[in-house]
Amino acid sequence: MAVLHLLTKFWDVEAVTVDHRLRAEAAEEAEFVAASCAKLGVPHHVLVWRHGKITGNLQDAARRARYDLIAKWAKRRGLAHVALGHTADDQAETFLMRLARQSGVDGLSGMKPRRKMAGITFHRPFLSFQRQELRSYLRRHDIAWIEDPSNADERFDRIKARRALAALAPLGIGPDELSGVAHNLQMERSALRHCTAAEFARIGAVDRGDLVFEARELARLHPEINRRLLIAALRWISEADYAPRAEALIKLQTAIRHGKSHTLHGCRILTQKKTVRITREARAVRDTECGTRQLWDGRWKLRGPHSRTLRVRALGAAGLAQCPDRKRSGLPRASLLASPGIWHDNNLVAAPLANMGDIWRAELAGNRDDFASFLLSH
Repeated sequence: MAVLHLLTKFWDVEAVTVDHRLRAEAAEEAEFVAASCAKLGVPHHVLVWRHGKITGNLQDAARRARYDLIAKWAKRRGLAHVALGHTADDQAETFLMRLARQSGVDGLSGMKPRRKMAGITFHRPFLSFQRQELRSYLRRHDIAWIEDPSNADERFDRIKARRALAALAPLGIGPDELSGVAHNLQMERSALRHCTAAEFARIGAVDRGDLVFEARELARLHPEINRRLLIAALRWISEADYAPRAEALIKLQTAIRHGKSHTLHGCRILTQKKTVRITREARAVRDTECGTRQLWDGRWKLRGPHSRTLRVRALGAAGLAQCPDRKRSGLPRASLLASPGIWHDNNLVAAPLANMGDIWRAELAGNRDDFASFLLSH
């Protein structure tokens, strides 16, 4: 509520509430927010997370769903920026939870002031303020708010971290101190990212949407730089918001070390004698389809004689069989299988990366071919 009132002083805003359908009170709380927004003349929207039975980490599943719903809503509304209400307390609690999971530099760096997900920039403008400061602001201005009852539910790790934080206060360890540690680690993370980008410039290259590394030099990298480079490569190619699990990445590193190809995170990793190539996994894009004017697989832009009767789908085995000059492309079969093809019903019209259809071109949209910049920001 404090975020809403403060932002309306400077910008024209819209507000959104996510009803996770996990508590009976959620609908009533959304109505309260709607009434508050109406007084401020702020458009308010309610998004509902429709889900079945949740297994595993409930709060993590809800968080991911929340970001996904908000990002899609923002795109529909033509909004590029979303402000969140995280505070220094949230940052400190996140630090403690990740400490319990033995996280490394990235995890302990905590939440960033800005993060781009699904094409939307999420801002956390109040990370340097404690929760109590925002409550004090609301009291001074006689603004009502509702406390989320789940904030007292000790089944959740965040609430356990909140209790632990209170217990650490006599040692002089509080939200500001732990937020300061997180900030210091963010600087360490930035240095590691620059080292990783420098190594990529030395041993890697972008090749028509794939990433290719010198196998011998990749193996010689410091283990942490090797890990970071592989994670970034998988995320860049698959457009994934999150890294693969540590156990899965270790299996990939083992496969590469033994000269074996592997599949992970929607990518196919082709290990050869001199190179390691990471490309899109054909199975991951098997059902991805769009019009020729839209981005295919979130990154490919097609240029040619557009028509509403044409669709973009993965080339696949059936399409590849119709490309007699595919070998001239120099791309391996796995890369071509997952490359964009222009189709009219079930008939292949063009396959730009497989040398079929000279009037069509496929290129990475925007700055998506700039892997070095991606390394510095992810």
